[in-house]
Amino acid sequence: MAHEETTTKKTYFQQQNIEFSFDRIVIKGLSGMAAGLFASLLIGTILGTLGTFIPGAAGAFLADVSAQTKVVQGAAMAMAIGYAVKADPYILYSLATVGLVANSLGGAGGPLAVYFVSMVAIFFGKLVSKRTPVDLIVTPTVVICGGMLVANLIAPPIGAFATWLGNIINLATMAQPFVMGVLVSVVVGVILTLPISSAAICAGLGLVGLAGGAAVAGCCAQMVGFAVCSYRENKINGLTSIGLGTSMLLVPNLMQKPILWVPPTLTAAITGPIATCLFKLEMNGAPISSGMGTSGLVGPIGVVTGWLNPSEAALSYGAVAAQPGAMDWIGMILICFVLPAILAWVISEFVRKKGWIKEGDYQLV
Repeated sequence: MAHEETTTKKTYFQQQNIEFSFDRIVIKGLSGMAAGLFASLLIGTILGTLGTFIPGAAGAFLADVSAQTKVVQGAAMAMAIGYAVKADPYILYSLATVGLVANSLGGAGGPLAVYFVSMVAIFFGKLVSKRTPVDLIVTPTVVICGGMLVANLIAPPIGAFATWLGNIINLATMAQPFVMGVLVSVVVGVILTLPISSAAICAGLGLVGLAGGAAVAGCCAQMVGFAVCSYRENKINGLTSIGLGTSMLLVPNLMQKPILWVPPTLTAAITGPIATCLFKLEMNGAPISSGMGTSGLVGPIGVVTGWLNPSEAALSYGAVAAQPGAMDWIGMILICFVLPAILAWVISEFVRKKGWIKEGDYQLV
């Protein structure tokens, strides 16, 4: 009897496209959250910063766009999560309300609250989706009511926890810039290359300031570093697809030969503390930028927008808008582009000469 019940439940879940897997819940879910935040708050921040240089109605229009993207970021994240995990249309549309509420109740940790609340609301929705003749009424009702109940229960504590953990990391980096510069740079950089969204994690924890700068350093070290290390095998196509796209392209190679990770990871361990101790590099733009690296140049752009238009998360740590000086620009260019390219190439050549990395190991498959 128990076996039959288990089989029936498994069949029902398959029919409803309910899947409890690491790929569906963590990888796709977090990636969706990052995509939604990118398409709302991050783009709005970039446009708003651009608007500060444009006088008159055009500049005012871009400032209004920026303000509106902040309002809808919760809805955008929730709907993007739903799309990423293959939610049915009525579930997807209903998530807008759920995300808006969860983001509001989650406070500074809103993105992480939206992620958890949305995943639960999607599960509720998938349980009933297309199972009744009045799906148009039943599914949105279940998603919205269930999602809002869950949001009221768990969004505030999740948001508070995310804020607390982010505060610890941010404050610890200010107190111990060398040690935390190494740790944050290496850990966030490695997460960026793994099929887990470093952008979503940085956004959820609100990593800004020096911690954000260390995260940018680590992500750039991975992307630029891998792009340069693999140039022999992948030429200009690899340089652009890895350096400006994503270092996740090399995950199959890394799984077969983990030592391939050594050059960019050692580079991150070097550039992280250089960023925090020498150049005092702060990423005060939208926290999602901390985990983007050179993907679409979002990391460096986030640094620049943070100088001119600090995010709310950065303002809470005392960031102020200011025109960058020559050393700011030099530091950003060195940390994001020049040092990762030079250091990763030198380290990879050393490792190649030792015979630990062979020709073709970095070949994209």
